[in-house]
Amino acid sequence: MGFSMLMCMKTQVPLLDFPSGKLNMNNVVFNPRRHKEKVVILMGATGTGKSRLSIDLAASFPAEIINSDKMQAYEGLPIVTNKVTEEEQRGVPHHLLGILNPNADFTATNFCDAALLAVESIIGRDRLPLIVGGSNSYIEALIDDDDYMFRSKYECCFIWVDVSMPVLRSFVSNRVDQMVENGLVEEVRKTFDPDADYSRGIRRAIGVPEFDKYFRQEPYLDKHQRLILLHEAIAQMKENTCKLARRQLGKILRLRNKKGWNMHRLDATEVFLKHGSKEADEAWKELVARTSTRIVDQFPYNFASKIPAKVAAGIKVRRVGTAIAAGTF
Repeated sequence: MGFSMLMCMKTQVPLLDFPSGKLNMNNVVFNPRRHKEKVVILMGATGTGKSRLSIDLAASFPAEIINSDKMQAYEGLPIVTNKVTEEEQRGVPHHLLGILNPNADFTATNFCDAALLAVESIIGRDRLPLIVGGSNSYIEALIDDDDYMFRSKYECCFIWVDVSMPVLRSFVSNRVDQMVENGLVEEVRKTFDPDADYSRGIRRAIGVPEFDKYFRQEPYLDKHQRLILLHEAIAQMKENTCKLARRQLGKILRLRNKKGWNMHRLDATEVFLKHGSKEADEAWKELVARTSTRIVDQFPYNFASKIPAKVAAGIKVRRVGTAIAAGTF
C-alpha cells in the first residue's frame, strides 16, 4: 500500500506523527494540460449538520469524504470530538478521520499535504472529493495556497450550511447535554493527566481542558461540591462551543465577503427549530439535502451521478467531451 493511501484512508493503519516540514509530494502528478477536476467543499459552524449532509450527498454521487476538522483527525475521544460513527458513515469512505496520534502536531501545512494526496487518490478512482469540516483556516490554506496550485487544478463548489446563531446556540447547548449523557465525562476522565499540555494534540479539543479543575479537585470534595464543579465545566464547554461557532461564522463571512468565495448558502434554521420531530427530517430533505444535491448536480463533473430522477427534475445533463456538464434548461 502506497504512502498516499496510508495517509488518506480511514483504515486500520498505525497512527501518524507528522513531521514539521512539508510532506514529499513527488508522487502526486500535476498535469497543467488536464481539465480541472471537481471538488465540493461543505462549510458551516459547528453543529449545523455538515457531516450529515456529506453522507446524504454521497448517496446521490460516487463520492468520498475528506475530513477537515483538525480535532476529528486525531484518534480517540469520539464523543468529545463528535466523530461520525461507522454506522452513520453508511459505508462512505472517509479520509483523515481518526488517523493521528493523539499527541501529534497537525498543522495547516500537514493538513494541506494530506488533503491533496486524498483528493488525488479519490479522483484517481473517478469519484468526487467532498471536503467537510469546521477548521476553516485549514480549508483556506488548502484552497488559497501561496501559489494557487489548488485553484489552478480544481474547480471548487462551496456549500455553506447556515443556522441562525440564537437557534444554533440552543441546539449546541442541548447537544453538549446529550454528549454528557452518552459518557463524555468518563471518556475524558480516562485520558486525564495532571501534567497534560492542553496546547498540543487532541487535548486542545473543546471538552477536555474545561474538565481539568473538576478532575483535579474531585477526590477532595463531597458530592454536592463535585456536582457544582461538574456543572461549571459543562457550562464552560457550552460557552466555548458557542464561541467557536461564532468564530467559524465570522471566518466564513470573511471568505465570502472579502475574499470573494462564491458560496451557496443553505439556511437550515427551520430544520433546527423543528429539531426532534418528523417535520425536521422533511425540512432537512427539502431545504438542505435536495437543494445541495441540485447544486452539485449543476456543477460540472467527470462522472455519472446516482441522483434519483425525481430529485433531478428540471435538470438536464449533457456531455461535453469526456466530462459531464449539468445545467438547468
